Amino acid sequence: MINVGVIGAGHFGREHARVYSTIPAASLSGVCDTNEPAGISVARQYGAPYFSDYREMIGKVDAVSLAVPTVHHCAIACDLLAAGIAVLVEKPISQTIEEAGRMIEVAARANAILQAGHLERFNPAVIAASRIVTRPLFFEVHRLSVFTPRSLDIDVVMDLMIHDIDIVLSFVKGDIADVRAAGVPVLTPRVDIASARLEFENGCVANLTASRVSSERVRKLRFFQPHEYVSIDYSSQEAAVVRVSHKADGPPEFEARPLEVNRGEPLRNEIESFLAAVSGAPVAVTAIEARRALEVAIAIADKVREHAGKAGVPFAGM
Repeated sequence: MINVGVIGAGHFGREHARVYSTIPAASLSGVCDTNEPAGISVARQYGAPYFSDYREMIGKVDAVSLAVPTVHHCAIACDLLAAGIAVLVEKPISQTIEEAGRMIEVAARANAILQAGHLERFNPAVIAASRIVTRPLFFEVHRLSVFTPRSLDIDVVMDLMIHDIDIVLSFVKGDIADVRAAGVPVLTPRVDIASARLEFENGCVANLTASRVSSERVRKLRFFQPHEYVSIDYSSQEAAVVRVSHKADGPPEFEARPLEVNRGEPLRNEIESFLAAVSGAPVAVTAIEARRALEVAIAIADKVREHAGKAGVPFAGM
């Protein structure tokens, strides 16, 4: 039995607590939030003790989900990791590359598990498509959401686009040669809609669009590789491939088929992988991978800022 805790009782923290409460191998041993009514509400709902200070959980838990605002990730994670507590930290891993590096160093020094919460890695459609990736040449990605008052401490690149940045990086596995991006604030002081173009040294190109002020919800990724076109719908957990074959004596032939997808809840898949890592399995999404996704997201944010400055559009920082 792994004693687990959840730090942060907002939307994501509540969901983590819910999933932990349904896993036989885990015992939800604490919920922490400085907002006492919110923390007590989640703790009572899932039958766990409430803590107002995360430090009180040290010695009582083996692992935690860290679902607090990004600005607090590094300090809290480092305290827990130094105490030997495994940490599953929501994306983005931290505010800065330096903070991510510090978290990685503390985890290594304490021999503690540090896993990044890049949830789409555990989407069954992504898992199915990852099995047939060969040499991606071109990506077209759209992640559009209706406006909600959550995660407004970060811009849309860190809030939404970083999911797809991580997936593209996990599929391409190459270095980036150039980044271009543009974006604007719409309903908040931070950038709410952004578009980016990543060019990899191996020739692959990825176009990514993210918006949190859309009239509809879209979560789709499409990529092309030699003789294949692959589409992923994150929301419906569906994936398909179109293959083309050429014959010397006739026109090309196309074969379209859906990929076999074992549907399930991505968050449960993620948490089960985290608990497996606590028990000795490899970490599914490492902090080093999360740091790289953060590096690319920051590069995109910098390009957005540069573009906005030329256009005379004021907005807050990341």
